[in-house]
Amino acid sequence: MPHRALIEHRPWLFASLVAAISYFIYADESVPGLFLTVWKGAGVGLLAVYAARRARNVDGWLLVAVMATEACADMALEVSFLVGGALFAIGHVVAIRLFLRSRRDTLASSQKAAAVALLIGTPVIAALLTFGNSGWVLATAYALIVGVMAACAWSSSFPRYRVGLGAVLFVISDLAIFARESGHITPALAMWLIWPLYYVGQFLITTGVVQSLRARAICPRPITA
Repeated sequence: MPHRALIEHRPWLFASLVAAISYFIYADESVPGLFLTVWKGAGVGLLAVYAARRARNVDGWLLVAVMATEACADMALEVSFLVGGALFAIGHVVAIRLFLRSRRDTLASSQKAAAVALLIGTPVIAALLTFGNSGWVLATAYALIVGVMAACAWSSSFPRYRVGLGAVLFVISDLAIFARESGHITPALAMWLIWPLYYVGQFLITTGVVQSLRARAICPRPITA
């Protein structure tokens, strides 16, 4: 069953956790550049490996594509913020496709309101944080894609308090980046926010989607809890 299958594949999740936590605690400018880049990408990259080992259908492979692309984005950010951002945008577009394939049949009013808030609020907050800085339009456009991704995740039939919450954590992490770059929060505070929120969000999305797809294969119906 889903829980047993998770245990059988937990070495990949454990390796991902070790890579992500060790990167957060120990990585600094004294680490050689190439090693640091690979180390940074290992956390989400190992989530992609975990997802690939569990993939059995189109949705499973879409999840692999999301995590693999965004692991590459993590590494690309060490070289170019623009290239890394473009790769993340591609990953979000694939994630949107994944979540739209599992739309909920009905949404409560509060659920619709939350999805709309993510869709509109994410780019609006990004614009307010970055307005006046060079590239603020590009940042807002990227934030719109992130907002669409999070809204689709929240309104999908995947578990809202894993996949939906994971997408929300991703949004907060990106907004923290914009706040840091525009001087609204200190680099020290940003350091404690960005990576933990980002990685936990990706972990929740991956495990939530994988377990849900596994459960659907056994009992074909949407997971809505």
